[in-house]
Amino acid sequence: MRYAYFPGCSLSSSGIEFNLSFKYVARALGIDLIEVRDWVCCGASSAHATSHLLSIALPVFNLAHAEKDGFDRLIAPCLACMSRFKAANVELEHDPELREKIDEVFDYKYQGKVKVFHPLEVFLEIGIEKIREKMRKKLKGLKVVCYYGCVFTRPPKVAQFDNVENPQSMDAIINALGAEALDWSYKTECCGVSMTLTRSDIVLKLSNDLLREAKEAGADAIVVCCPLCQANLDGRQTQIEEIYKTHYGIPILYITQLMGLAFGAYPKEVGIQKLITSPQDTLGSIGLM
Repeated sequence: MRYAYFPGCSLSSSGIEFNLSFKYVARALGIDLIEVRDWVCCGASSAHATSHLLSIALPVFNLAHAEKDGFDRLIAPCLACMSRFKAANVELEHDPELREKIDEVFDYKYQGKVKVFHPLEVFLEIGIEKIREKMRKKLKGLKVVCYYGCVFTRPPKVAQFDNVENPQSMDAIINALGAEALDWSYKTECCGVSMTLTRSDIVLKLSNDLLREAKEAGADAIVVCCPLCQANLDGRQTQIEEIYKTHYGIPILYITQLMGLAFGAYPKEVGIQKLITSPQDTLGSIGLM
């Protein structure tokens, strides 16, 4: 299966371990990734907070490049990128006036033929059985909570994937690989996302809530599918522990890192060494490190 691949700013820098692990899993599952030519930032939160036209033009620039190169399917692992791309497609489809403005911006008129996917959508399309077939090491004994974040399923008319309040896609994969996905009520709560720089107090409070609830649920680790969520929960964890006078020590792992390890990858191949909160004890206890 051949897809246009949009790594975006996060997977090219702070979320490099997501990039490494996704590419490993993609190879194992026969997914051919071709990076979008001359891609630019999707605009994330800053563009649509500044200019609606800009917030659509930036995603369209990238989608147009994929379309011109013959792709009709694009994978965007970062939830911010995925959301902006999907939102652009939806808005252009339902707003002729906006489409005219976008057409004036670029020489090429984007036809809206590129469908956007998160890796989880592609994994489930391939099928749980195919994922099980690739497993070399069971994750038996590992208890995790799956954290999808606030953008993955919202707004429903844009995301068009999984259950809005109780998504199950990561849970299904985790359980298929032999680990136990615990039930908890914070699956789609917000971690503060990009406010980590402008309102760190909010991020610290929201992220603490998530870490506390994960601990109370009995989780050995939190599994994520978004580089912004991972950065807040992992990168801010020591600061949160100092402020709230507690200790969590909960590793924040990408779903693709656990899939890669289950498929037989060495920890370094999926960027385990780049995590701030060490998963050494957690993964070592089940023979993965």
